[in-house]
Amino acid sequence: MLKTLLLLFRSMRPRQWTKNLAVFAPIIFTGKLFDFSLLLVSLKAFVILCVATSSIYLINDIIDLPHDRLHPFKKGRPIAAGLLDEKLALWAAVFGIFLSLEFAYLVSYPLFFMTLIFLLLQLSYSLFFKNLPQFDILIIAAAYTLRVYMGEIVTGYYFSVWLMLAVVSLSLFLATGKRRAELTLLTGGVSGKPIPKTRATLIRYKEALLDIYTSIFATSTFITYGFYTFSETTSGTSSGSIARSLGRILPELVNRKWLMITLPFVLYGILRYLQLIYEKGEGESPERILYRDIPLSLTILLWGVGIVVIIYFF
Repeated sequence: MLKTLLLLFRSMRPRQWTKNLAVFAPIIFTGKLFDFSLLLVSLKAFVILCVATSSIYLINDIIDLPHDRLHPFKKGRPIAAGLLDEKLALWAAVFGIFLSLEFAYLVSYPLFFMTLIFLLLQLSYSLFFKNLPQFDILIIAAAYTLRVYMGEIVTGYYFSVWLMLAVVSLSLFLATGKRRAELTLLTGGVSGKPIPKTRATLIRYKEALLDIYTSIFATSTFITYGFYTFSETTSGTSSGSIARSLGRILPELVNRKWLMITLPFVLYGILRYLQLIYEKGEGESPERILYRDIPLSLTILLWGVGIVVIIYFF
C-alpha cells in the first residue's frame, strides 16, 4: 500500500509544483508579502493549484501512455512503466479535481471560477490542443499566466501591466523553448540518436520556425521587463529604512528606479536558458533545468533576493 501511494505521489509530479509559486507574484511585487492575511490566502491558492495540476498530470499520463512508453525519459514514469494501475490513477485524478474545486469554492467564488477555467484549459490541452501547432504553445503559456492572475484574484492586488506582459512573454518563451528541446530530442540533434515519434504535433514544426518563435519571445520578455523596471518606483512600498538612511547622505538616490539593477540577472537568465536549449538539448522540462543547472538557479535566486531587498527596503 505504501509503495502504491509513493508511486501515485511520484506520478503527481511534485517537482512541477514550483510553477504554482507564480500565485505569490502579485503580493511580492506590490510590497504585501509580509501581510499575513494575503500570504495565507495566496498559500491556499497555491495548495489548490498543486492539487489541480497533479490531477491533470495523472490524466495526461493515462492519455499519453502509448507515446510515453517510446520516450527516453517519460517511459520511466510509474504509469508508463506499468508500476501504477491506470484505473487507480484515474480515480485519484477525479478525486483531486473535485477536491481542488471544493477548496477553491470555500476560499472564494472568483477563485472557484478561475480554478474551473484552469482545469478545463488543461484538460482541453491534454485531449485536443496538444496536437495542434501554435495552439499547443498558446495553451501552455496561458496556463502559466493564469497562475499569476489567480494570485491577483485572491488578494485583490494587481501589479504593473508591463510586468504582466513580461509574464506572458516569459510564458511563451518557456513554451516555445519546451517545443524546441522536444524537437531536438526527437530528431537526435544533440545525441545523434533519433527517437520514435512521441507527439504528432512536433513533426509539424520546423526548427527554423521554432527558432524564430524563441527569438521573438526571448526579446519581448527582456523588453517588457525592462519597461516595467523603467516605469516603477519603489519608494513608499515599505518602511524603506535603507532608502531613508541613503536619503540623509545622498537625497537624489531615494527615488531612483532601483529595479533596473535586476535587469542583468534577467538578461543572463534568458541567455543561459537559450544555451541550455540549443547546446545541451534541454528545456523540455523547465523545472528540471531549474533544479539541475546551478548557474541558472543561482541567477534566479540572486534576482529574487534583489527584488525583495529593493521593494521592501528601498
